[in-house]
Amino acid sequence: MKVLLTGVTGFLGQYVAKRLLSEGHKVIGVSRHRKEIDIINDIEFHNLDLIDIEQLIKCSNGVDCIIHTAALSTVWGKEEDFMLNNVIATRNIIQVCKHNKIQRCIHISSPSVYTNSKDRFGIKEEDCPSVNDFTYYIKTKLLAEQEIIKSTFSSDTKFIILRPRGIFGIGDTSIIPRLINVNKKIGIPYINKGKSIIDITHVTNVVEAVMLSLKYDLGDNKYEIFNITNDQSVNVDYLLNLLFGLIDEKPRYIHVNFKFMYTVAYILESVHKLLNIYKEPILTRYTVCTIGNSQTLDITKAKNKLHYKPIITLEKGIEEYAKWYKQFNRNS
Repeated sequence: MKVLLTGVTGFLGQYVAKRLLSEGHKVIGVSRHRKEIDIINDIEFHNLDLIDIEQLIKCSNGVDCIIHTAALSTVWGKEEDFMLNNVIATRNIIQVCKHNKIQRCIHISSPSVYTNSKDRFGIKEEDCPSVNDFTYYIKTKLLAEQEIIKSTFSSDTKFIILRPRGIFGIGDTSIIPRLINVNKKIGIPYINKGKSIIDITHVTNVVEAVMLSLKYDLGDNKYEIFNITNDQSVNVDYLLNLLFGLIDEKPRYIHVNFKFMYTVAYILESVHKLLNIYKEPILTRYTVCTIGNSQTLDITKAKNKLHYKPIITLEKGIEEYAKWYKQFNRNS
């Protein structure tokens, strides 16, 4: 199969590319950032922005499937940047699919679209709100999904939308590094005594879901949406103690009240917006909700329809990361 992969130099994109190559697929990789990644010479690489639709149409001519992993995935920034990279870019991918009559597109979305300031358990795919302005990232990821769904009324391309929760693994630039860095700088806000229940997902398991999506028969459906997790909901304190124990560092917990931290985060965000500060505040409402509220996903649909089954356990994934961190990254 000939596959166009956006965000090929990103964390998830590199893992997807390696798996595709290992199974004999031809990979056309697209990224606005050229990095000397391991597989750069094994793929057809195009250094371009997804806003450049003409070049995107050219390099995707003749492909069987597009896997769209590219996004502006950060907590803070300018709204127009999120709109451009998450919504307009996805709209262009949709247009490319129509123009080149591409059979299938796998879109990597985010369960952050479910986020609010309350505990939520067993969230199903259909529990997603129609509007969520909690952050620009969440707002635009939801809008991107809606662009896809609207397009299916006038397109022959079939779409699969994956919502993987909290992707981690070697090369992760978000979840685990953030925890380690904040622990070193100020300590980790310990909300609800660490008893909040959360899901995270090893990157290998997300790749497995992507590969299953390549083969999944949608039948008469034009699109499907799947939650993806490690199928191991855990307490925050279990995750933190496991991580810091394995990297031989002591967690510095700051026992705080959820409402207090949420208010502080709201004030910090307001000040940053008022002063047009685009650097991420030291604390955001999304971060507070992520570690202070329980949120678990129901992945029954993925298990029943995709036949998805996690390959790497949470414990094995953290153990691998810790070994890598101690060997290569401790002093970086």
